[in-house]
Amino acid sequence: MKAEVEALVDELKRLRKAGVSRVNVSEDAIRALKQFAKAPQLDEATRTQVLESIPEQVRSANASDFDEVFKASKTEVKKKAVRAGQGAKLPRPPSVTLPEGDKKTRWEALRDMVLNCRVCNQHVKPGKKVVFGVGNIDADIFFCGEAPGADEEIQGEPFVGKAGQLLTKMIQAMGLQREDVYIGNIMNWRPEMPTPTGNRPPTLEEMNFCLPYLKAQVAVVQPKLIVALGATAVKGLLGADSFRSLRDVKGQWQEFEGVPVMPTYHPSYLLRNDTKRDKRAAWEDWLKVMEKAGLPISERQQGFFL
Repeated sequence: MKAEVEALVDELKRLRKAGVSRVNVSEDAIRALKQFAKAPQLDEATRTQVLESIPEQVRSANASDFDEVFKASKTEVKKKAVRAGQGAKLPRPPSVTLPEGDKKTRWEALRDMVLNCRVCNQHVKPGKKVVFGVGNIDADIFFCGEAPGADEEIQGEPFVGKAGQLLTKMIQAMGLQREDVYIGNIMNWRPEMPTPTGNRPPTLEEMNFCLPYLKAQVAVVQPKLIVALGATAVKGLLGADSFRSLRDVKGQWQEFEGVPVMPTYHPSYLLRNDTKRDKRAAWEDWLKVMEKAGLPISERQQGFFL
């Protein structure tokens, strides 16, 4: 929260420097800001900056006007986090060589390699975990996300938060169980943020470092197809410059390492956009996945979200 306050202060300073002397802020919002400035967790310098950043002349207005400024400050926090991630140089992507043996032997060797990766562990917060793929190593369908979130880095397993719960329900709607498929991420650690909460997309350098580990998982599992969940995952698989918007490739078969890839919405997108239209648009992609995987499709499944 301190980082968000600092970002807000920077925005107010920018407005003042630009000659803005009157800001649309409600009296309640001003009181809240002053109250936060008195919070004991803030050091004296930050507290002073917060108070000094409030324009002397304030025109009373709706609190939503203040929310816009605060929203901008949160966006700036995320941008700073991305810039910090870009500034942290990573070594060259690892060269992955797996031992001879059956799938289980090779998968376990790969898992140990990732969980003990020096670079991965350097970027994991104290008490949190590196996250490796889980599921059926003989699966026909490989679900690929972008990076672990807060719940995932605690449990050390991909897609266990709210988005993961929705993913599980969608897998069940296909007539399968979570244990029947394989689930992984391009990234093996949660991208760092300057605040305890919030997530950001991984940088291209971060994804490129972890990509050999993902390729090795695909090589071991040998799925019939990959479902790429969300624009960041799709860019990680197909290349950062392969498309401008997810809509350009969503629902259209692509390819990664010789394996068909279906780009579709991330479950978190569906949680934010809980409409029948978006759910149906996603489900139509999943019907294509079921067809290519050779799964039976009932009339009831054909009509989901219509």
